[in-house]
Parts: sequence; C-alpha cells; structure tokens
Amino acid sequence: MLRITREAETGDRYADQLVKVWLLEGEQVWLLLHVEVQSQWESGFAQRVFLYNIRIFDLYQQVPVSLAILCDESLSWKPHNYVVNYPDTQLNFNFGIVKLLDWRDRTEDLDSSDNPFAVVVLAHLKLIETKGRAKERKAWKFRLTKMLYERGYERQQILDLYRFVDWLIILPEVLEREFWKELQTYEEERKVTYVTNAERFGFERGIQEGRQEGRQEGRQEGRQEGRQEGLEQERSLILRQLTRRLGPIAPAQETQIRGLSLIQLENLGEAFLDFTQPADLDNWLQSHQ
Repeated sequence: MLRITREAETGDRYADQLVKVWLLEGEQVWLLLHVEVQSQWESGFAQRVFLYNIRIFDLYQQVPVSLAILCDESLSWKPHNYVVNYPDTQLNFNFGIVKLLDWRDRTEDLDSSDNPFAVVVLAHLKLIETKGRAKERKAWKFRLTKMLYERGYERQQILDLYRFVDWLIILPEVLEREFWKELQTYEEERKVTYVTNAERFGFERGIQEGRQEGRQEGRQEGRQEGRQEGLEQERSLILRQLTRRLGPIAPAQETQIRGLSLIQLENLGEAFLDFTQPADLDNWLQSHQ
C-alpha cells in the first residue's frame, strides 16, 4: 500500500491500491483504486476521494483515476463528484463508483460468474437480504463456500475468499457449529481440507470451548471465580467479533460492553449479527444502558 501524502498536520492518508499501467496504445496511466468499505452515508466522502486524488497528483505529478466501491444499504446515496463554485474559481471533480446494491437484481449473473469478486458481492448482498433469518444466512454461507471449490480456484484463493465470507457472515454459535460440521463433511467428500485445517479457525473454536468450560465450571462448583472467568471470556469474544464486523471499537464503547451482564452480552451476541455500521452498535448500547 503506497503512502500518498507528505508530512502534514492532518496525518497520514493512504490509498488502498495505487497502480501504474500502460494502455494498449502505449500511453502511461496511473490508477488510484480507491476501494472503500464504505458501509454508511458520509457527508464528506466525495471530498475525501478528491483529497486522495489531489495528494497523489501533488506527490507524483500524475493525474490518477479514482474509483470508489459503495457497500452501504441506501439505494439513493451515490456520491460521484466533488463540486466547488467561487467567483472566478470552479471545481468539478468526478470519480467512478460501483454500488453493490445495484447488483441485487442480478444475483443469477453473480452466481454463474467465475470472477472471484462475484463471490464477494454475492456475500454482501445475501448478508443484507437475510437479516433476522439466521438459518437462511447459514445456508448461504455454506453455498458460497462450496462455490469456491466448485469454480476451481487455487487453494490460496479459496482461503482468501473464504476468510472474507467468514468475516462478513457471522452466525450464532449453534448454527456456526452446524456449518462447520457440514463443511467438514463436504471437504472430506472432496478429499480436501483447505478451510477446516486452517489454524486460526481451530484457535477460535478453542476460545469458544474454553469460554463454555469456564461458565460450566462456575455453575458446577458454584465458585464466583469460575463465573467471572466465563463472563470475561464472553466479553472478550464479543469484542473480537464486533471488531471483525465494524472495525476498531471506541474506548467508551468497550467500557460499556465490559460493564454488561452475561444476559446482556448474549443478547448483544445475537443482535450484532445484523449490524452493518458503527451507528448500529451505538444505538444498541444506548437502548440497553
């Protein structure tokens, strides 16, 4: 990832990918692939894209091509230009956008496409479509995972794409265990164990089992220490899952989460499956103070 700014009071800014290419005619072009995981409306988004563009021009003296991918749930929000009008000075900066929701009526095309990005778009759309329907969400997670094998991708491609699907589509614990059993059976039938042999998944399952054991120990022995350990493990697990879903958690939010009871944590563990933006967590915490 190339740095695109000099030292400045505003701090560092980064482009997701900055690529220099040549057209068929031989002309050199610099492409700024500004791939924002932009999950919500933002008033200053177009200005931010403009700043990325102008800073690259300032650093390399090349005009880059900017592209933004919008992953929010608003059908109408499609920022594509930054406009400034002053006396004797006008600016009209346009940039390309891809709105994932525009593919909601073309899922059959995505389903049949061999483009790896089709899996990414389909996973995003199905996450939105299956809100509140966990069993249907599990079925789609399994179907999307099978697609990775059936399309003949290489092992590393399968792992990379699966990790995105797994990060995006989080299931309740019971359904997650069912999913893993189904996936293990499927991999055994195909005589490959790409995903189920990955160390990090076994590690995460070990954390969940350890949390369950800690809570069980607290119930069986009636010891406060055991119950407290189980509660701390529950909090840590929820915080990790929220970070996977929404990005870094604000210190104030973490403090609130660590103050929740076990029942509240379990409720949050169910509710966050449908969170798509940080504001969802804010609203949930405010309603459970």
